[in-house]
Amino acid sequence: MATIYTSVGETVVVDLIDGVSAVHLDATNGKIAWGTGAGTAAKADTTLFTESAEARVAATVTQPTADKNQWVGTITSASAQTITNAGLLNAASAGNLIIHGDFTGIALASGDKIEFTISLEQT
Repeated sequence: MATIYTSVGETVVVDLIDGVSAVHLDATNGKIAWGTGAGTAAKADTTLFTESAEARVAATVTQPTADKNQWVGTITSASAQTITNAGLLNAASAGNLIIHGDFTGIALASGDKIEFTISLEQT
């Protein structure tokens, strides 16, 4: 299992800091999505493994410490499926995969929910 700050994610954050990008990872643009495909999250990832059909959800954004941002979002399953990965993206569709995590599959029935907490700490 891995949680990765992607190369594309690093570029997006640098562009936010230096003003090249105006698309912030706030409650408007910070979206959480999940997928059903197999794989291990890697630095070069640009998409989730088989992103599910459920719409990406707007994240609640907090800053629990001076050097840490946190995004929390709950996704509801529209069908029976097994979720294996999730990530933070900067758009409701397409966009950039900022943080990607994989995990042991979680079998869901229609209507089941998972709350994801995704953190990025600048160290």
